[in-house]
Amino acid sequence: MNAEFRPRPYRTLWISDVHLGSRGCKADLLLDFLRATQCETLYLVGDIVDGWRLRRSWYWPQAHNDVVQKILRTARKGTRVVYIPGNHDEFAHGYTDHSFGAVEVAAEAIHRTADGRALLVVHGDAFDGVVRYARWLAVLGDHAYTVALVVNHWFNTVRRWLGYPYWSLSAYLKHKVKNAVKFIGDYEQAVLEAARMRGVDGVVCGHIHHAELRQTGRVVYANCGDWVESCTALAEHPDGRLEILRWPELAGMSALIGANSCASS
Repeated sequence: MNAEFRPRPYRTLWISDVHLGSRGCKADLLLDFLRATQCETLYLVGDIVDGWRLRRSWYWPQAHNDVVQKILRTARKGTRVVYIPGNHDEFAHGYTDHSFGAVEVAAEAIHRTADGRALLVVHGDAFDGVVRYARWLAVLGDHAYTVALVVNHWFNTVRRWLGYPYWSLSAYLKHKVKNAVKFIGDYEQAVLEAARMRGVDGVVCGHIHHAELRQTGRVVYANCGDWVESCTALAEHPDGRLEILRWPELAGMSALIGANSCASS
């Protein structure tokens, strides 16, 4: 970064499905994103650490540790950091309503936007019938997903050699498969119905690795996406406006950060 660089300010940021401890995690990109932005409140919306993967084999490179340290420093410097565990980091559910290193751990949260809307913040695994009622099938699907991410890694390695930017093959294939598209649609409808029943103005979630922001009737549906495929986050601007930040696209637009970094807008 040069001397003129200043982190871009947001009122609130949400990130989910980082999967630290897995080989698919884009920790370097996330670290650059965290360095390039600042906010009053940062929500970690589940599956930040991949406990499922770490139980099978230990993988924790320096970049993953750097992400954790950056988040802790952010909290110490005054940003409110709220951690809502998901299904892959379910070990943290036992620590809800506690704070560690200035990071609050909560089962869910209600966020009030600058323009007065109440947003329910949850990871979203409670709305996934496979995770809730057929854990063995979820684990099997996780193995298949790992294979897809390995293919995605080598695909993007070749793209870099050819001078092309990052593009998620695994996300593209997932969204082209009929059953996956139906699952995403069913999941989103279940989350929206829960928001309506709770009487809130919208819901922010993660879990399905599919960033989305839309208004359905009076209810806002926002999904943060992930940091293994699409590298996306949800942002709230100072006036309460919400936006999906698609990091690979924004990284290419930044003139302030080098080729291995990315910037937010």
